[in-house]
Amino acid sequence: MSASSVSRRRVLSLWLPRLPIDRIQRFFGNVGLHKSNDPSIVVIKDNNALVIHALDEAAERLGLYIGQPLANARAMCPDLRVFDADVVADAKTLSDVADWCDRFTPLVALDPPHGLFLDITGCAHLFGGEAALLRTLVRALARQGFAVSAAIAGTSVCARTLTRQATGTIVADGEEAEAISRLPISALGAGEIITTGLRRAGLKTIGDVASRTPSEITARFGARFSTLLAHALGQGDAPINPRKPLPDYIVEKRFAEPIATDTMIAMTLSRLADTLIASMEKQGKGARRLEAAFFRTDGVVRAITVETGRPVTRSAVIDRLFRERLDALADPLDPGFGFDMVRLSASRTEIVVQEQRDLDAHVHDNDELAALIDRIAARIGGKRVVVHLPQDTHIPECAVLAAPAQHHLAAAMQAEWPARAESEPPLRPLRLFDKPEPIKVPFATVPDGPPHQFTWRRALHAVVRVEGPERIAMEWWRQDGKQLTRDYFRIEDAEGLRFWIFRDGLYEGECFDDDGKPVPPSWYVHGLFA
Repeated sequence: MSASSVSRRRVLSLWLPRLPIDRIQRFFGNVGLHKSNDPSIVVIKDNNALVIHALDEAAERLGLYIGQPLANARAMCPDLRVFDADVVADAKTLSDVADWCDRFTPLVALDPPHGLFLDITGCAHLFGGEAALLRTLVRALARQGFAVSAAIAGTSVCARTLTRQATGTIVADGEEAEAISRLPISALGAGEIITTGLRRAGLKTIGDVASRTPSEITARFGARFSTLLAHALGQGDAPINPRKPLPDYIVEKRFAEPIATDTMIAMTLSRLADTLIASMEKQGKGARRLEAAFFRTDGVVRAITVETGRPVTRSAVIDRLFRERLDALADPLDPGFGFDMVRLSASRTEIVVQEQRDLDAHVHDNDELAALIDRIAARIGGKRVVVHLPQDTHIPECAVLAAPAQHHLAAAMQAEWPARAESEPPLRPLRLFDKPEPIKVPFATVPDGPPHQFTWRRALHAVVRVEGPERIAMEWWRQDGKQLTRDYFRIEDAEGLRFWIFRDGLYEGECFDDDGKPVPPSWYVHGLFA
């Protein structure tokens, strides 16, 4: 393949310069509050003083600027509306915008605090070309109430630089240096110290800096700035870091007229499932994790995920799982004014192993059990459907591990549990308390013996039969010697109730007070026998 036939990377940089104030004004519009025409700003604390963090267009026309002290701004405009900054809410809004931008490309990266990078390599033609894609994106976000600046170039740094000074610019491949040569050096975002140093050296534009040798720039301003400059000029680029890993398979459906009914949503998912299964079948793959994303016309994106215990190779199974998931949503899928795009993706797939299924009843039973687990997990959550696996330890509360059934069903079916002696009662209760509950023991037969009576949950129990002790020493190589030795007893009281209790620590061996004198150890009940 020739070098000319290789598609060079294309990056769209998106900048929301007034994101904090736009978020607040959108909130007022969503809750139906009257939008004031007074200038508005957002302030943040900096060096024990409140300074402007963001401002709207009306405040900017009055001569206010970011970083200006609030006192000075109020002196210039007494009617100023002031809001406190909320960095967390701003980050959430930026993340929501990034979710919405997934409709254009799955490779969306954050450019904090108020920017995004979209890798649109090879997908701009789906929207009528780069210029049409840029217009569509900017107009849609503007309708949602955001001030937007965007540009496209061959490197993320060049595109980001253009959004600050020349919004709407589309730079052809190889023309990055010419496109940014006349821009001021502040557009690089290199920091105030470096920007001031360059200006003092008489370098006012990016072209002036680029005219100097790289070694000269590196010696004066460091290798990091030299690399930043090279990337801005189109001389290599660091890869962007997408928010989400790229799914193995993606299928989607766009609508000229938004859909809102449950019937249309179900039909769309069914058709997408058929297409997705057909694509995976060509490579012998099955889906283990599926995600359906619903893009609303107002910019809200809702994603629903289902997981399976075995690779799914039938679209009917996908339909059933998503139907169970949608029916069980605590927050129902709200279409608002409708969905204009639905996407189905398989983010985790596996090679399907063909098995003899016609004559092997065991394989059929396993399939039915796995399908049942998947349906229950889709309805109530995968973490709530568990299997128990034995662990190689003597510590009772660690002897069994509860693991998600979808991922550990095969291990659970092959697990080997300790054999129980025939005609003998169980040595341990089938279920233990989440945490051992303390009991009061007035005295024992001997320092290391069982109690005659004990009080549990305000009830006094007289001991009539005892079996034990079963001594269990803690795993010193894992516990750093902080855990005490336990002596377990099987106790039966006068009412016929059977308890599993233990003494935590050895008298005159592990239990001492601050003065080094031996103290009585503590007692606990860990479970009940049926």
